Amino acid sequence: MLCSYAARYGKGRMMTEISQQKHPAKKDGKVGVLLTNLGTPDEATPAAVKRYLKEFLWDPRVVEQPRLLWWLVLNGVILNIRPKKSAAAYQKVWTKDGSPLMAISRAQENAIAVKLADKYGDDVVVELAMRYGNPSVKSALESLKDKGCNKLLVLPLYPQYSATTTASTFDAVADVLKSWRRVPALRMVDGYHDDAGYIQALADSVRAHWDKNGKGERLLLSFHGIPQRYFKAGDPYPCLCWKTGRLLREALDLDEEHCKVTFQSRFGREPWVEPYTDATLKAWGKEGVGDVDVVCPGFSADCLETLEEISMENAGIFAESGGGALRYIPALNAQDTHIDYLSGLIDRQLQGWV
Repeated sequence: MLCSYAARYGKGRMMTEISQQKHPAKKDGKVGVLLTNLGTPDEATPAAVKRYLKEFLWDPRVVEQPRLLWWLVLNGVILNIRPKKSAAAYQKVWTKDGSPLMAISRAQENAIAVKLADKYGDDVVVELAMRYGNPSVKSALESLKDKGCNKLLVLPLYPQYSATTTASTFDAVADVLKSWRRVPALRMVDGYHDDAGYIQALADSVRAHWDKNGKGERLLLSFHGIPQRYFKAGDPYPCLCWKTGRLLREALDLDEEHCKVTFQSRFGREPWVEPYTDATLKAWGKEGVGDVDVVCPGFSADCLETLEEISMENAGIFAESGGGALRYIPALNAQDTHIDYLSGLIDRQLQGWV
């Protein structure tokens, strides 16, 4: 069309008319930092949990099953049974500020924003999104665009990469950006499982717990699990967890007998990566092991899986099996060492952009 216009009226006239067209005024030139975590229901009610689980469990990265068969199972069975049970679990950990994960994630967002503002002023904008639920990835990206960000750094707050978490987040970002007329320059952080600052922050957290409460007989490092099938298909997640565990064990000067990596949160009947957290605690209880300290290095913020599953459910399993006290060491959350580390990680990723 442009070629035929130029042939008829002349190239110079065409370029003059195009140059006289005015594009809409738009703020531009800032860098957006998108922090993401998994997500949480809006309320601790069966209806809210059902909405959340429907989105979460329908993600093909999370459940790798034939879609038609899984749709029937999910909508015909799971979403009619699980929401009520999960809502009861959420109610045990719900706070006056709502979901612990949301409250902590907001605190992380605000603290990191302050750190970056001290160095970059308003040239860097921070937004929080949840992969499932609210605030959505779409709403956060639209907010960054409206604030004039034409460069985007995506930081999923999962230290250990997995297709079920990190890759799924990148899918969600891509799904939004593919509808944009102008796509921002893009950088993505795929994990930080062996970064020295992250390991140091974990080790400091464990030592602070020991200084306050004394040292347990053993230290358990519990990570969220994935199906064994995913691992065999190439997901590196368990290997990254084992490396985090080894580095933390070395930093704390512990041997494998007194510091063990396990995996929690199994769902369904197929085998998941072992050893299992609950089975390990049950075995330790039967052995007569005394107090056990448990830390969850794969969770950047406390949530249902740490506050209810570990510090309540698994504490009960350990005690009922003959063990001593299970003492849960909180996630790094918005601790100064964690915020300093994450801000430094972002700063390194922004080199050449700001």
